[in-house]
Amino acid sequence: MDKVKVGIIGCGKISSIYMENCQKFELLDLVACADMDLARAAVQAEKYQIPLVYTTQQLLDDPQIELVINLTIPSAHAEVSLKAIAAGKHVYVEKPLAVTREEGLEMLAAARAKGVLLGSAPETFFGAGIQTVLKLLADGVIGKPVAASSFMLARGHEHWHPDPEFYYAAGGGPMFDMGPYYLTALVQLLGPIRTVTGMTGTALQERTITSEKKAGQKIPVSIPTHVAGTLQFQSGVIATMITSFDIFGGSDLPPIEIYGTEGTVQVPDPNTFGGTVRYRLTGEQEWTEQPLLPGYEENTRGIGPADMASAIRSGRAHRASGDMAYHVLEAMWAFHDSSDAKHFYEMKSTCTPPAPLPQGLAPYVLD
Repeated sequence: MDKVKVGIIGCGKISSIYMENCQKFELLDLVACADMDLARAAVQAEKYQIPLVYTTQQLLDDPQIELVINLTIPSAHAEVSLKAIAAGKHVYVEKPLAVTREEGLEMLAAARAKGVLLGSAPETFFGAGIQTVLKLLADGVIGKPVAASSFMLARGHEHWHPDPEFYYAAGGGPMFDMGPYYLTALVQLLGPIRTVTGMTGTALQERTITSEKKAGQKIPVSIPTHVAGTLQFQSGVIATMITSFDIFGGSDLPPIEIYGTEGTVQVPDPNTFGGTVRYRLTGEQEWTEQPLLPGYEENTRGIGPADMASAIRSGRAHRASGDMAYHVLEAMWAFHDSSDAKHFYEMKSTCTPPAPLPQGLAPYVLD
């Protein structure tokens, strides 16, 4: 199959791993990058040998580019994606899909009307860790799943990220920053969500940056920094979930556990591709470590666009779909809406969980 020519918009911190991995997948041909700061784009282009440095509009005007990877900040996701869709490009956007549900729905409708694919990170569910858990569940190793727990507990990003301000603005916070990893993994493993309940809080109204470059600067906090609640899936499974930037002393709680009628499985950190998978069956005292399926254990961001490229050429469904990303976006807002209104939130969207990765594929080849 002919390679799909790709352009990346947004050359910040996350762009490096995408640029590195785009050059490993057989179907991707990364030909251009763009950024509001052209000097920053030029640095990345030189480092990763990308032929063209563009403004955003120049990239969208280039007819050879079929697929745009949108790595801008969350508040720009919808605007940039809609412009790319209008230009007839397939779009893969970093998480979250958009800041608001209205923006997300507009993006889905625009992509359908234009006949292009829309997809979104996270793509970590392609990794060997979650793919291994998916097979354990499909094989019935822990029986029928009945419940789950999910914990993302951290102190916030101002102590390490060079530009942490957007984590405390609209589209940020622990739920919108890290929730997509956990919710996407849960939807992949347990199916779509039916009902959400939530409570939210904010420990500090202002954060002090301690990372380099901006150390000592203050950040006003305009979003909840602790979000807790429950999810009921269409399958009947009930999950507990907490995402927080207010855990200043650390925690040893597992990222995700799934509880079945015959045992429990521990899911690796969904912000990674590999990790340790363990299960313990009824009556057993010790955990059994499950060998990972052959696949992607290292940081393989860029596999989502590669899978989309394969779908473009073959006509099959792509896995990191816009429908799933919107379902996750609605669920994230559902925690906040439920907390504000003090009632259950009934999900309006649904999605089809992605198909497992086929076994036996060559590295960096997708089908």
